[in-house]
Amino acid sequence: TGEIERCLKKVTEGVEQFEDIWQKVYNATNTNQKEKYEADLKKEIKKLQRLRDQIKTWMASSEIKDKRILMDNRKLIETQMERFKVVERETKTKAYSKEGLGGAQKVDPAQKEKEDITVWLANSIAALNIHVDQFESELESLTIGVKKKKNDNQDRVDELKSLLARHRYHILQLETLMRMLDNGTVEVCKIKKIKEDVEYYIESCQDPDFEENEFLYDDLDLRDMADFLTKSTTGTGLEHPTDNCIMDTVSNANDEAPGTDNTPASTNSSSPVPSPGLTNHSRSS
Repeated sequence: TGEIERCLKKVTEGVEQFEDIWQKVYNATNTNQKEKYEADLKKEIKKLQRLRDQIKTWMASSEIKDKRILMDNRKLIETQMERFKVVERETKTKAYSKEGLGGAQKVDPAQKEKEDITVWLANSIAALNIHVDQFESELESLTIGVKKKKNDNQDRVDELKSLLARHRYHILQLETLMRMLDNGTVEVCKIKKIKEDVEYYIESCQDPDFEENEFLYDDLDLRDMADFLTKSTTGTGLEHPTDNCIMDTVSNANDEAPGTDNTPASTNSSSPVPSPGLTNHSRSS
């Protein structure tokens, strides 16, 4: 409907504004500037939260059948909420505060490493989801015109279906690893071993000479890629397989508004969370 379209347009504009202010926070040259931008950032996240509340209402409505775009925008907002909580955490541990001065001695290296890899998992999932949105949009437009230009479009349609299935497979695996990490059933060092290959996939999966490591997750006892792809490529490519959604990595963690103390473990790191999709991943030779 027109109301939903207007809301989603506001989400896009709000996320762009949030990104702009977020960059200013980390580029600020003095404390006064930084505090001003942090206040602006909080105002922007509050606006996005109100839009998220409206989206959640629509998602609960039985009148709206296709809720994919609503879910995608909700997750996009929740990603910014995660990033805002990182800024809040840093504000509370300023270098000259009591907590900040003692912070270096208090930080458990193992916990810090776990937090860093959790942030990396979340960012990788977000980057893959952005690609999925792009692929689905292109596939939908091609599918509409496929009857008229079947020969011209079919190769790209098949390629997009394959990319969607593979992306969903990686999202499933990374979401599973995030849950296992939170439960203490996987070691950080094992996840770090796949980091380079995952980043290479995200950055280069559409390159003509790209070669995927199909045994990427073998040491982690996760689902086999061939089995997943066999079941995922039997439909139109637009479906969201139910077994692809093992967990909602963001929504449950973000039901608390910014400013509360219920900050997820993944955001306790003092390192800023990069904007998903903006990180330039590359594979070292």
